[in-house]
Amino acid sequence: MPSTTPAAPSGYYGRHIFFCLNERKNGEDSCALHNAQEGFDRCKAKVKEQGLAGPGKVRVNKAGCLDRCAGGPVAVVYPEAVWYTFVDAEDIDEIVESHLKNGQVVERLLLPPDVGR
Repeated sequence: MPSTTPAAPSGYYGRHIFFCLNERKNGEDSCALHNAQEGFDRCKAKVKEQGLAGPGKVRVNKAGCLDRCAGGPVAVVYPEAVWYTFVDAEDIDEIVESHLKNGQVVERLLLPPDVGR
């Protein structure tokens, strides 16, 4: 049975999802203030639970500032370079099921391209 998560042509993992977990000490808004850690934890657990983790599949990573704080919390999926914002566990579940498992971008959660810091 073929894998539902295609591997990158020359990569160890098929997809990486990076979650910004940055917390700014100067009081500026940051992803850490918007439940980014909970989103990361949920994603990591769901990927593992669904058997999507590991070589040729999906890797869930923590990241420092991704410099798109105004849209926080944010996550980015590579190799597609698709940027997401999320609010709750259901959003994370949809990203895992649709994008990480089936390769379908979740349009409603896309971070607009002009959102920066």
